[in-house]
Amino acid sequence: MGKFYRDTTSQANHSVIESPKRIVTCVPKLWNETIEAHRRAVREATLDTAAALVAEHGLTSVTMSQIANETGIGRATLYKYFPDVEAILIAWHERQITTHLLQLAHVRDEAVDAVQRLEAVLQAYALMTHQHHGTELAALLHRGEHVARAQHQLTEFVRELLTEGAECGEIRRDIAAEELASYCLHALTAASGLRSKAAVRRLVTVTLAGLRPPR
Repeated sequence: MGKFYRDTTSQANHSVIESPKRIVTCVPKLWNETIEAHRRAVREATLDTAAALVAEHGLTSVTMSQIANETGIGRATLYKYFPDVEAILIAWHERQITTHLLQLAHVRDEAVDAVQRLEAVLQAYALMTHQHHGTELAALLHRGEHVARAQHQLTEFVRELLTEGAECGEIRRDIAAEELASYCLHALTAASGLRSKAAVRRLVTVTLAGLRPPR
């Protein structure tokens, strides 16, 4: 990581070395873009390094000094980005959540009809839950406001799929779609304690069965 940071800095410096004539006309925009890219690179390296250190050494063992040393970023610079380790980990978790929501949207868009979209999304969500089961880090990160926002987004995402399925007559209408979305997400949290992906798929099948119109 230290080498990554030094290489990025070198590239940033190199990118603004131009002839005097080009400097006058191009540097403001080029400099702004370079600085922004550099900041993103520093932030991403910090998030990845902090998560890796926690996974290796445990939550309470990681310090800002360790993160600075591993990334090659000075402590003073690191503190300009984040006030402490917990803030770094929360930012990492927010990035993870955003990635997962984008993955679920991609899964939805790949399916051909309402029921297949719902089933594909629920299965993908259950597998994510299975892979990221409870740890010391998870216990810390699932307390933040960002988690509540993400949970609301996810509930709305599933609710829309359920509404679409109900309009096609494939999902029950006697219970509000919002309640059914909550049912799905709570039921699938059980995936975190299952031992195999096959068991996760069975859980999804059972959950889907509860969504069918009563006969």
